[in-house]
Amino acid sequence: MCLGIPGRITQIWDDRGTRMALVDFGGVTRTACLAYLPGATVGNYTIIHAGFALTVVDEAAAHRTLATFRELGLLADELGEQPEANEVRR
Repeated sequence: MCLGIPGRITQIWDDRGTRMALVDFGGVTRTACLAYLPGATVGNYTIIHAGFALTVVDEAAAHRTLATFRELGLLADELGEQPEANEVRR
């Protein structure tokens, strides 16, 4: 399964001419390419899919989406999070 997951950009750097970012998904971090979002800045929330930042999203919407994904047990699959002990896996 491939989800577009919202995360917060915490760092931006140039990697051989390509803007890259460290993105925090509520405690899990991943590197993403910012080639499609040249105006993205540290602190923006963005949707990441297949390692690429696709769009900037509202912080409140990002938090709601992450909460829903966690509730459904989808972040464990997508980000490698460990489910809570009392969480039922689907």
